[in-house]
Amino acid sequence: MKTLNEHLSQYAAYHRDRRNIVTHFIGIPMILLAVVVLLARPAFEVAGLSVSAATLAVIAATLYYLRLDLRFGVAMGVLLALCLAVAQATASLSTGAWATFGVGLFVVGWVIQFVGHIFEGRKPAFVDDIMGLVIGPLFVVAELAFLLGLRREVEAVVESRAGPVRSGRAMNT
Repeated sequence: MKTLNEHLSQYAAYHRDRRNIVTHFIGIPMILLAVVVLLARPAFEVAGLSVSAATLAVIAATLYYLRLDLRFGVAMGVLLALCLAVAQATASLSTGAWATFGVGLFVVGWVIQFVGHIFEGRKPAFVDDIMGLVIGPLFVVAELAFLLGLRREVEAVVESRAGPVRSGRAMNT
């Protein structure tokens, strides 16, 4: 299994334009929430708890992120739990409202992602490695941590392997 630094460095190599990273701060959370929302139906009662494919996916993803890194794993687990809470509330809406919300978030999130990759001038990471779909949300959390001055040791490794983040042409003027 790849390490946290290997995953983030590989993903970051496709994301060095600051404008692309900014679009990921918007698009990836939308896509992540959309997937959890769309997996929240149907749900079954198991020992008094509502269990759906979303519940199982959130548990599996959280365990994977925890295995990569405890601190980032806890952050991802909290974010995924919040997504699950929203998804469960959304799942109680009418089928039309639930599907419109989930599909709408998914489509708009991907449009934002692809706009970012136009800025980048490079295809999305998942095209070459499907794990990019799992690492994307972790990348956003890591980039936020870096902006806050946290996990400098991880940031240093990622930048040494993927290169520094570039300002976009429009940002240099």
